Amino acid sequence: MRETERPATERPATAGSAVPLPQARTGDGSCPVGPVTVHYWPVDHLDALDFDPLLHRLVREEPVALVRMRFGEGHAWLVTRYEYVKEVTSDPRFSRALTVGRPVTGMTPHNIAPARGIGRTDAPDHTRLRRLVARAFNRKRAAALRAETEAITERLVDGMMSHAAPADLAEHVSGPLSERVIGKLLGVPRGDLDRLQQWRAVILSTDASPERSSTVKADIAAYFRQLADHRLREPGDDLFSELSSAQAGGALSRPELVSLSVMIVLNALDQVRNQCTSMVYALLTHPVQLAALRADPGLLPSAIEELLRFIPQRSGVGMPRIATEDVTVGGVTVRAGDAVYVSYLAADRDPAVFTDPDRLDLTRDEAPNLAFGHGPHYCLGASLTRMQCHAVLSTLLRKAPALRLALPPEQVRWRRGTVNRGPEALPLAW
Repeated sequence: MRETERPATERPATAGSAVPLPQARTGDGSCPVGPVTVHYWPVDHLDALDFDPLLHRLVREEPVALVRMRFGEGHAWLVTRYEYVKEVTSDPRFSRALTVGRPVTGMTPHNIAPARGIGRTDAPDHTRLRRLVARAFNRKRAAALRAETEAITERLVDGMMSHAAPADLAEHVSGPLSERVIGKLLGVPRGDLDRLQQWRAVILSTDASPERSSTVKADIAAYFRQLADHRLREPGDDLFSELSSAQAGGALSRPELVSLSVMIVLNALDQVRNQCTSMVYALLTHPVQLAALRADPGLLPSAIEELLRFIPQRSGVGMPRIATEDVTVGGVTVRAGDAVYVSYLAADRDPAVFTDPDRLDLTRDEAPNLAFGHGPHYCLGASLTRMQCHAVLSTLLRKAPALRLALPPEQVRWRRGTVNRGPEALPLAW
């Protein structure tokens, strides 16, 4: 079985149904672990800011549970409580690298992350790759990119408001912003962004076949190999040129360079567009919170953190880990070889950590959110996403004090068939 394939077997049970498993076994099929219950989790599409009902229940009632999703084989542990999620994601006994070649039950018919990518490596390779990106994305480059982001956002918002209302925020601001910023950071020509967006849609799809996904992954890998060769001949002042130079010097391999670039581009194009647009939707549908922010713009940094905590920005879960030995999590023994998922969404709604967690409160001052993960695999693009969301919200608050939705909230269309959630379009008036 190729690494990108999963058996595309649909499960007939209903969402959240419990399937008794009298003799659950470890990853190698030996050593029964006793009677347990496996929850079938199809990861249904949800609209607006609706929270997944199974995650909502498990974080309160069964924070270390077994689940089976639509694709893949067997079942996996799902950890939802805030402290347990931090434990698992910080513990080197849970390996990302061991997921390669394992058809772990999942929500997509293909594996999104490449086999040799940074998301599926462990220390010391993972540490080496992160350090290379951190070194290339230095303080000087970050400061220049912040200034550029603010200038781009200003122009985009002015352009949107030059149109007669309604105008779509995703079309005029959050979508173009993410494209131009990642193009500037990585040195991707603007003329190539349409192709990258088409590839992004397939790779992040929950419906694309393994064959289609494999073809697109090969296409995007070939693109970045060609771009790397070009940057070695004609380097620019961008992150990709610096990483290409490091690859030529032996600091990383060509497959590692390509996979790094793919993950940075795909996440930046998708996540920023969805996060910024969803934040505006959340504020416009919570008028009391929006009024507080308008009255005190200095609240914006903490408001962004609360919006990151509150908004369910993806469907289901991310990449699994494999236990390398028996580990106790929340009083439950996870056996060596077992697959384990964590839910950052559920952790950010943990009532043991957050007061009234299902309420948006821009003045909240409790534990840090886990929207970008935790531990060694903390999202490389976290600061980039925060920076762009801050630019969009601050510019809109300043330029459009009467900003509002141009249609009833229930008429906003939400994306389908993709792992990341967000409005298809967000028509605004001002």
